[in-house]
Amino acid sequence: MSPLTLFDLVDAEGVPERGWAFLIVLTVLMLAVAVVVIVLVELVVRLSAPRQPWTAVLLRHTRRALRLLLLVVAVWIAVDLAAPETRFSEAIDRALTIGVIGLFAWLLVETVDFAFEGAKSRFPIGADATRGARRAHTQLTFLQRLVIVVIIVAAVSAALLTFPEMQALGASLLASAGLAGIVAGLAAQSTLSNVFAGVQIAFSDAIRVDDIVIVEGEWGRIEEITLTYVVVRIWDDRRLVVPSTHFTSTPFENWTRTGSELLGSVELDLDWRVSPAAMRSRLAEILDGTPLWDRRVSVLQVADAVGGLVRVRILVSAADAGSLFDLRNYVREQLVEWVQLESPGAMPRTRVVMVDRASAEDTAPAVDPADQSAKRQLFSGTPEAQQRAEQMLAPSADPDAPSRAGA
Repeated sequence: MSPLTLFDLVDAEGVPERGWAFLIVLTVLMLAVAVVVIVLVELVVRLSAPRQPWTAVLLRHTRRALRLLLLVVAVWIAVDLAAPETRFSEAIDRALTIGVIGLFAWLLVETVDFAFEGAKSRFPIGADATRGARRAHTQLTFLQRLVIVVIIVAAVSAALLTFPEMQALGASLLASAGLAGIVAGLAAQSTLSNVFAGVQIAFSDAIRVDDIVIVEGEWGRIEEITLTYVVVRIWDDRRLVVPSTHFTSTPFENWTRTGSELLGSVELDLDWRVSPAAMRSRLAEILDGTPLWDRRVSVLQVADAVGGLVRVRILVSAADAGSLFDLRNYVREQLVEWVQLESPGAMPRTRVVMVDRASAEDTAPAVDPADQSAKRQLFSGTPEAQQRAEQMLAPSADPDAPSRAGA
């Protein structure tokens, strides 16, 4: 009698002949091998961590996915060896196959996250971030999400292809790929346009993460750029979610397109007795005493002087939008206080002249009868004007002339 082999123990209709005990023992052995592999991997990583710190960080990101993947693979191998080509193993094998595909996709996603987060850490963003850092951070974030979506779609497709029915369906779909593509394109036109707009935003450098923008009349900072929409954090901590196509089809303001430095104006309506020179001197003292001013621009001009008031326009500069907002308010507050305490004559006033009765000075000057210029109007006052009026208002004597009514 020939010695029994592993495959001789298998019954073609069900579980192995030596049954569940053999399957359980083989599964335990394979799990033990998987545990040994996990321990060896972690030991190697710990030994290499002093020289390569990134290996410890990578293992921390992927530990759970790696452990579960190795354990499921061990069970998969045990079932495949203990009961090949049986009804028992067919359902279990399919479930374990899907599990391995899902766990492997999870492991890839964690690895991609680790790689892109490490790359983005070289380009920190914030108030002091450069234009290149914001651009690189935006593009890396977009690529990270795109790769993760591709991995997930590939994993779901691979899992569906484990079912024979789905394989037949896949062949049918490939046979009618043209029609399916047209239908899918029409059905997902809006989504696809947002995806393409997201790609354009990420690589055209129109906006970047942490840019200051004005969208739909709201002032805010770009907080997140996804495949289909952009999240704008408004100054009062609200979030404005805008479709990506908005930034490719509608004008918007980007205050940090080439740099974060900005100019801002402060306008005051004052009395004519204000001294621009004294006010300019006070402005210099105010700006020298605050770190909000970046020392680039300081201008005070009289922009208008009508209607009984003088409009003083002040132009200042700051390193970023937040500093500029605070600087404008600070300058306005300090100058209002200066007007109240040191130059009360500059406070705006409304003057009213009270007249009791008409005086000779208030009457209109008499018209000289010899002055004929007052009578020379466009359509009256002179024979030539009267003739001009008749030509413009009376119907034409020529019967062939076109009507003025346009008939």
